[in-house]
Amino acid sequence: MTQIAVTAGKTWPIRVGAEGIAAAQFARCGFDVLVQAGRDKPWYDLVVTRAGNLLKVSVKASEDGQWSLTQGYSRRASETPGTKFDRRAAIDRWCDSHGSRTVCCLVQFEAVAIHELPRIYLALPHEIAARMRDTADRLGICALFEQYTWAPENGSLRSETLPNSWLFSQTRIEELLQSTSGAYSYPMKPALMPREVALTA
Repeated sequence: MTQIAVTAGKTWPIRVGAEGIAAAQFARCGFDVLVQAGRDKPWYDLVVTRAGNLLKVSVKASEDGQWSLTQGYSRRASETPGTKFDRRAAIDRWCDSHGSRTVCCLVQFEAVAIHELPRIYLALPHEIAARMRDTADRLGICALFEQYTWAPENGSLRSETLPNSWLFSQTRIEELLQSTSGAYSYPMKPALMPREVALTA
C-alpha cells in the first residue's frame, strides 16, 4: 500500500517536468507554445505553432524505460467471463482517442543524470500503436518500450529499440508537420540571435 502511494506521488512531478522540457525544446526550434489552462482536451497537453503550422502535442513521461499508454483504455472480452485481456483492443482504443494533428512527445528519464536532458521522441499515435501491437504479440505486455529483447520461435534473441528517426529534431518536427497537414510546410530554421552591429561615424 505504501509503495503504491509513493509511486503515484512521484508520477505527477515527472509529468509536469516532462511537459516543461518539451515546451522548452519546441520553443528552441522557434515555435510559440501554448499550454492548456483547464485541461478540457485530454488528448493533448501543448499546442505548438509557427508561421501557420500547428501541432497538438501529447506529452508522455517515463523513468523506467517504458510508457504505459493504454491505462484507462483497457477492456476485457465480453463474450466469456474470465477471458484474457484484449490488448489489441486497448491499443486501438488508445490510438483512436487522439484528435487530428496530434503527435506524441515521449520523454524518458531512465538513467539520465540531473544535469542532462532526458531522451525525447516524437511519433504519431498510429506509429506508436503499431509498435505496441508487435510488443503485445511478442511479450504479452501492453506498453511501449524504449528497448527490449525477445526470442522468436526457434531463433536467437533479438533486440528492439525505438527508431532513431523518432528522436526529437527539427527534421522530425518537419516530417510530422507535413504528415498531419497534408500540405508542404517550409523548412524551419532556428531563431536567429541578434547580431552586434558596429557603428561607424
